[in-house]
Amino acid sequence: MIHLFRLVSRGPRRRTAYRPYGEEVFAACVFALSILVLSAQSLLAHDFTLGKIEIDHPWSRATPGGATVGAGYLVLKNAGPADRLVAASSPVAERTEIHEMAMTNGVMTMRPLPGGLVLPANGSVALKPGSYHLMFIGLKRQLMKGDVIDGTLTFEKAGTVAVKFNVDAIGAPDSEHGHSHSGK
Repeated sequence: MIHLFRLVSRGPRRRTAYRPYGEEVFAACVFALSILVLSAQSLLAHDFTLGKIEIDHPWSRATPGGATVGAGYLVLKNAGPADRLVAASSPVAERTEIHEMAMTNGVMTMRPLPGGLVLPANGSVALKPGSYHLMFIGLKRQLMKGDVIDGTLTFEKAGTVAVKFNVDAIGAPDSEHGHSHSGK
């Protein structure tokens, strides 16, 4: 009984410079891990802003050797008045066009949108596989997984913004990008 009394009456242990409490070590590890996670998220996220327009996660797929075309995907979010994506360019291609894929009489068709792509007021538009996308025509080099492609988007009202497209594997599905999009 006396030994139990001594253990209880000792009170908290003294901390030394060389032996921090287990809770403090745990807290320091949690803090370091949270800083690491936040840093990684900011490195992985690559969103761009132009006025009230946010361009989320531009990406492309790798192309096989000898391919002359590639595609770019992203999500446009507009927190302002209606605008229109009227042009795009990239130094990896001779020209870049805004395209739409659609099912017509049971056949998938693709066509350029020379008038641009409408971005509704306070709305969003997803450029994704099988729908709207940017077409890189006359590729000057093969797109390889891990590449980062420079690009420029021009809006009718908001102006021009430089973006970077991350290149994923050939055949990478849109779902790898963690998007759940509304819009077409």
